[in-house]
Amino acid sequence: MSDENKSCCHPTATRSSAPMWIIVVTLSLLFFGGLYLDSHSGWFDAKVYAPYNSAEKLEAFQPKSVAAAAMARGKGLYEAVCGICHGSDGAGKPGQAPALAASEWVTTKGFNRLARIPLAGVNGPMQVAGKDWNLAMAAMGAALSDDNLAAVLTYIRTSWGNNASAVTGDDIKKIRAEVGKSPQIYTAEQLKALPE
Repeated sequence: MSDENKSCCHPTATRSSAPMWIIVVTLSLLFFGGLYLDSHSGWFDAKVYAPYNSAEKLEAFQPKSVAAAAMARGKGLYEAVCGICHGSDGAGKPGQAPALAASEWVTTKGFNRLARIPLAGVNGPMQVAGKDWNLAMAAMGAALSDDNLAAVLTYIRTSWGNNASAVTGDDIKKIRAEVGKSPQIYTAEQLKALPE
């Protein structure tokens, strides 16, 4: 077999430099991408992960029951919606909003009157915890869902020394349906005329 015939049947390997630049670019992108992730993500930065050093510590921050979860949700919503005026301690603010702690409007056996205040609002003279008030409160809870408003009212009725029964989403749904038939801002006298 001649040399000419040998070369046609067996391919010979030649060096090509074209793939090398692709490898260099790929490695560079991986390197700089890793640097970017390292500087712009939490990775294992203590500022991001410090409160939860273990699964056990993370579990300790979680509510232990459905009731505890509802209370935690109620507290968060209260602080965001109600606490601005009534105070995070429920003590109220002079000239702005009455106390919810030890309030006869909060600690009653029923919650029919109390639920109507955030659903429709209240206006005019009112006595709360032995103090006279003459301010208006808008329907701050009307935009909350039934379950969320129930969680807020339950939190109010069971915090700061208050010891009243819980409120459910179904309770709020019924009261909201009644309020919706004739939406009006209540006065203290109108609220007192309603059953608890």
